[in-house]
Amino acid sequence: MTRIESRPAKGHNMNYSFFIDFEGKSGQHKVNDLMADLEKNCLDVMVLNDKKVPWFPRKINELDRSVANILDAGTDLESDHPGFSDQEYRRRRNMFAEIAQNYRQGDPIPRLDYTQDEIKTWGVIYKRMKEMWKQHACDEFNYIIPLLESNCGYAEDNIPQQEDISNFLKECTGFTLRPVGGLLSSRDFLNGLAFRVFFSTQYIRHHSMPLYTPEPDICHELMGHAPMFADPDFADFSHEVGLASLGASDEEIERLATCYWFSVEFGITKQRGEYKAYGAGLLSSFGEMEYACAANRPAGSDMPEYRPWDPSSACKQKYPITTYQPVYYVADSLVRICRFTVDLLVY
Repeated sequence: MTRIESRPAKGHNMNYSFFIDFEGKSGQHKVNDLMADLEKNCLDVMVLNDKKVPWFPRKINELDRSVANILDAGTDLESDHPGFSDQEYRRRRNMFAEIAQNYRQGDPIPRLDYTQDEIKTWGVIYKRMKEMWKQHACDEFNYIIPLLESNCGYAEDNIPQQEDISNFLKECTGFTLRPVGGLLSSRDFLNGLAFRVFFSTQYIRHHSMPLYTPEPDICHELMGHAPMFADPDFADFSHEVGLASLGASDEEIERLATCYWFSVEFGITKQRGEYKAYGAGLLSSFGEMEYACAANRPAGSDMPEYRPWDPSSACKQKYPITTYQPVYYVADSLVRICRFTVDLLVY
């Protein structure tokens, strides 16, 4: 059995309808026995249709299989990548990818010795973002950052270790980090959230352009994503999205991933009448956070469109991936985004 759902039966105040997905085909002996048993114990039994359920992990250690399906190995740099011609940078990228590839769920995350160039790159970004967080990050984020500094080594002159952050998050909300060598499919990535696991890259952008990266890196993961997973409401929302992804159709995955984009990546909430960022894409980008949240438009004259958080609308909204977002969805509070999101997206 891969899914069971119960609902009050229509027209029968005391009865319930059960919807069950299971692996098997009509005509098989075990399926025939199951149907006969159900017909003896239920008022009515109906086979709706044969449904092929995509593979999904049933145990947390099966995430090892998910990370084998990397779309971009993190080492295949495009010719316009800042580190394309830097052989030492490419060697480091290969090393990070190999560490992630050899990692197995449940193992301690290997501790990494970052180079001075890598630490300096992190420091440039961390210093710039700390100034912006005070102005434009949500209260929940700003509450967590000092805890990460005192417990996990977040600092301008230090790249924190993922093992320390993972242990901290586990104590806070049950979430953990898992190294990954590159980009995963939306399905595999969301499936991890169902087990309260966040797949995190370990490589860092090239030191020649510290304020630009063409792909998610450790600055995006640890400055943008990781802090919010220490917030119970945000963690519960992410968990619910992950659970909804298990066995979901391709169309449902697309809706969930788009909803994720406008919330976990680029979500905004309103606090004391001001726009505050809770999405990682904003919390790790000083330019777009200023563009999305500043009232006096210091980042330019263009005004994005702000819409109330509505997952049924957000999951259909088109979005660019190489420019600032023209549309942002604004949640009343983090505690409310979870309450009706998943039901609207999947069922």
